[in-house]
Amino acid sequence: MERKKFLSSLAIAGVGGTIFTSCLNSEDKLQKENTGTGFSDGFIFHSVYFWLKDGISKEEEKDFLNFFEILKKVPGVESCHIGKPAATNPRPVVDNTFSYHIMLTFANMEAITKYETHPDHLAGIDQYSKYWNKVEVKDTLLGE
Repeated sequence: MERKKFLSSLAIAGVGGTIFTSCLNSEDKLQKENTGTGFSDGFIFHSVYFWLKDGISKEEEKDFLNFFEILKKVPGVESCHIGKPAATNPRPVVDNTFSYHIMLTFANMEAITKYETHPDHLAGIDQYSKYWNKVEVKDTLLGE
């Protein structure tokens, strides 16, 4: 009788383990496919950091911000987030020397490729580049 109980408990543990592993695999897959914020595999974060020229006036800086208004209206842009450096604790890995950061999101490579060559994007660069002395772009592809 003891052997029968032992074999039954092994069978239950095996089934339970399979179900548990299956749930874990589903959870891992779900987390990879969708972060819970609406971003899925293939989504792109387009982060652009701007260092404005020294000595520009408040009016010129305000004019520069119109560039972001143009960019967020380019077809294919899913979302737009604009900010300035945070006053976080200084550490060797932190660079908060930039003036502005814009993060645009795109659903896929096709959308960002169209954005990069869109006439409004290119015209905005021509019009507003007089205000910055450095720009860095960092693109991130989710999941792959």
